[in-house]
Amino acid sequence: MFLNKTIVKLKVKNILVSQPKPIDLEKSPYGDLCKKFNLKIDFHKFIKIEPVTAKEFRQAKGSLQGHTAVILTSRHAVDHFFRIAKELRHEIPDSTKYFCISESTAYYLQKYVQYRKRKIFYGKQNFADLMEVLKKHKEEKFLVPSSDIHKQSMFGMLNEEKVDYTQAIIYKTVASNLSNLEMSNYDVVIFFSPAGVKSLLKNFPDYQQNNSLIAAFGPATAKAVKEEGLRLDIPAPTKSAPSMAMAIEQYLIKLARENKKNGNNK
Repeated sequence: MFLNKTIVKLKVKNILVSQPKPIDLEKSPYGDLCKKFNLKIDFHKFIKIEPVTAKEFRQAKGSLQGHTAVILTSRHAVDHFFRIAKELRHEIPDSTKYFCISESTAYYLQKYVQYRKRKIFYGKQNFADLMEVLKKHKEEKFLVPSSDIHKQSMFGMLNEEKVDYTQAIIYKTVASNLSNLEMSNYDVVIFFSPAGVKSLLKNFPDYQQNNSLIAAFGPATAKAVKEEGLRLDIPAPTKSAPSMAMAIEQYLIKLARENKKNGNNK
């Protein structure tokens, strides 16, 4: 990571994170950043989830029938899978197998099914880990509940392994209303998804980055930033900064050193 020489901003005081505020900010990594660097950090969801109705699902020729297993990659997928099943009056067989991206997602299933009486499998945290589990169950016919905006890499892995699956788009990722934000007030804007980047530009079509710094988590988000003609200043994860908070901290430390070196640490 390096400091972009085209940036003339000498201080970072205000940061906007395009995610919900942590339940306990003081105990979060962002709380530590606030204390260490005397920052003001605002949190605002740039995207929101809306359901695909049963009518819309039918019009798109979607169906929950004929599947023996379900792949669940998030709590949103869990909630909306059972919601759409209820709206369609589709009775989910007790024999259905559930393959979850993580243990926490698997336990979340208890909201809808008796955990001990169902066949539930899960990966460690990412889809590549879950693929190792799925490979052992290739005889299943999988349903993959998802958003209209999804990771292509996930379906690429399923196709590569010739997994028999059907994608079911049962919820939508849409832009939040950001009209109450004054973007020029922020020295750093942090994005976590391509949808977040699109939300910014949908709300502010004439947005100019100027001297504001943009941070992006993940290669897909970084790509979206660049494709929109914006400058990516702080990428994450990196080898030395596996989290966004760590990447921000490293950037601020280097910025402070550069300011001190140039006599700009007033």
